[in-house]
Amino acid sequence: MDKMERMKFLIEEINKHNYKYYVLDNPTISDKEYDKLYYELVDLEKELGVVLPASPTQRVGGEILDKFQKHRHEVRLYSMNKVRDFDDLGKFMSDMAKYQKNPTFSLEYKFDGLTVVVEYDKGEFVRATTRGNGEIGEDVSLQVKTIKSVPLTIPFKNRLIVQGEGMMTQKAFKKYNKTALEPLKNPRNGVAGAIRNLDTKETAKRNLDWFCYSILLSENKNFSSQEEMHNFLIENGFLVGDYFKIISTLKEAEDEIERIDKIKDKLDVMIDGMVIKLNETKHREEIGYTNKFPKWAMAFKFEALETSTLLKDVIWQVGRTGKVSPTAILEPVELAGATIRRATLNNIEDIRKKNVYINSRVFIRRSNEVIPEVLGLAEKLENSERIEEPKVCPCCHSPLVKKGPLLYCKNRDGCKEQIISRLTHFVEREAFNIEGLSEKTLWQCHQKLGVSEFSDLYKLKEEDLLKLDNFKDKKTKNIINSINNSKNVDFYRFIYALGISEVGIKTAKDLAKKFLNYENLKKATREELLEVEDIGEIIADNILEYFQDEENLKEIDRLFEAGVVINESNIVIGEKLKGLTFVLTGTLPNYTRPEMSELIEKNGGKVASSVSKNTSFVLAGEEAGSKLDKAKVLGVKIINENEMLKMLEE
Repeated sequence: MDKMERMKFLIEEINKHNYKYYVLDNPTISDKEYDKLYYELVDLEKELGVVLPASPTQRVGGEILDKFQKHRHEVRLYSMNKVRDFDDLGKFMSDMAKYQKNPTFSLEYKFDGLTVVVEYDKGEFVRATTRGNGEIGEDVSLQVKTIKSVPLTIPFKNRLIVQGEGMMTQKAFKKYNKTALEPLKNPRNGVAGAIRNLDTKETAKRNLDWFCYSILLSENKNFSSQEEMHNFLIENGFLVGDYFKIISTLKEAEDEIERIDKIKDKLDVMIDGMVIKLNETKHREEIGYTNKFPKWAMAFKFEALETSTLLKDVIWQVGRTGKVSPTAILEPVELAGATIRRATLNNIEDIRKKNVYINSRVFIRRSNEVIPEVLGLAEKLENSERIEEPKVCPCCHSPLVKKGPLLYCKNRDGCKEQIISRLTHFVEREAFNIEGLSEKTLWQCHQKLGVSEFSDLYKLKEEDLLKLDNFKDKKTKNIINSINNSKNVDFYRFIYALGISEVGIKTAKDLAKKFLNYENLKKATREELLEVEDIGEIIADNILEYFQDEENLKEIDRLFEAGVVINESNIVIGEKLKGLTFVLTGTLPNYTRPEMSELIEKNGGKVASSVSKNTSFVLAGEEAGSKLDKAKVLGVKIINENEMLKMLEE
């Protein structure tokens, strides 16, 4: 399997497990198993310089459950960048020394629980929210109020937003399982199921804790260091755990991390690594953030775990691209608190290289508690059988085509798994945003109504949908309305929805800004495509190949004939605000924040979520919050809506 195909396989696996964990609340792999897949994908994306459209690295967190009320975070939540060896950790620490002479660092546990944000005002508990996708989470206030270590009142009387980890200690886990009708597998699953449970009585039964480690917002209160924040949390009655250390050298970090790694299984809380942050806060805004991570913090993940078990069978599965890959079915084995039933086998060459068989004992490894990988043969048994390569697609039974070690189903228009995957991508929120057309519904549309292409969706009528299982008038009308409403689509969403290999949302936006309309994009040369930021030769060739395919062009024409109109309103139309960065706060009299943000971006400006010394202007409305205070402290110019509009007129 080449590296690009490996990347696609990883994306399919990760997104499948994201759905099981965040939506179904029924995880089938542990977090460390998940992390192995995730970090391998991160490494491949860095190496190849490519991010595919459905890559989970473009997201923070997971899906939002409809059963909980949604709440938009006032302060965006970031994930934590991670390293797995001391060389990379040393590079991080050296990078920080470029900003701070003789920097110090805080070292803390990386708790293995469920992230929860808690808000306070006037010293009183206001709300608790899960991380969700980093911008919108689930309101779990009633559940979190059952956690005795979460203070309902605190001495600090101004507004405060803090972040921490919901945890089930080993002691609480063992006590719960003694009387549980259905024992929990491990504390990590125990806390996730409790906090995201509508029955608060069940939450209370699990005797959870919540360890606080970050201050997201503190009105009229600034901190010079992570250590000062840590002490503030203690002073206000927050549970912070029994470990916090300030270090200044890589040697100190190595010694502490190795020591904790050896004793982690004896701790009362589950941890999967250590978090190291630049202690001094004054340079954090200057150092900044990526789309996902603060650049001034790093997590060190602990090493892989290995064991052996019986390889019972190998199944072959077809993915969205038509690639057919093998998966090992294992005799269930417990490893670090998780039951492992499946493992990765890359392709037939990988199988032969590792010399594994059906009904043989194999070594498996779990790196950072992610889905395990089969390492090789441990013992060949008397009834061991050779693993044979399939000749036909496991979905449509078409003959498979082999490219190197990889197998492909080329029956693009007749393989149901491929068709449904393409349709699912087209209707998703970031694309045409057709609500109500779930994967299950699309299966019915394909099987009963013959929907195979994007344009077929626009031929659907109410009487067609009423033929589907469990469809009634209201549901049918809603879907038809959603289909009709989707016909007016932003240009970048249109590009993304086409499913061009490796063209994600960001690349789609960059293409929309560069080429302005469909005709320009369709005729773009390789040289013109390579001029777009972050587009390399592979993505450029994928785009060229897509628009050189006559069938693709005919399908796009059919979309236009069905009434699809590309809305170019989100494309930059001027450069009046070029080079300027704005932060919006409060309620504006005539515009919503999204409307004003779009107006700024259309005129070449940038909109940031937080105030820093690099902010050009803070646009403040009524009830402006802490961003206004920070702007005053930093001396950033503050303007109102009328002044903003005057800048646009000029």
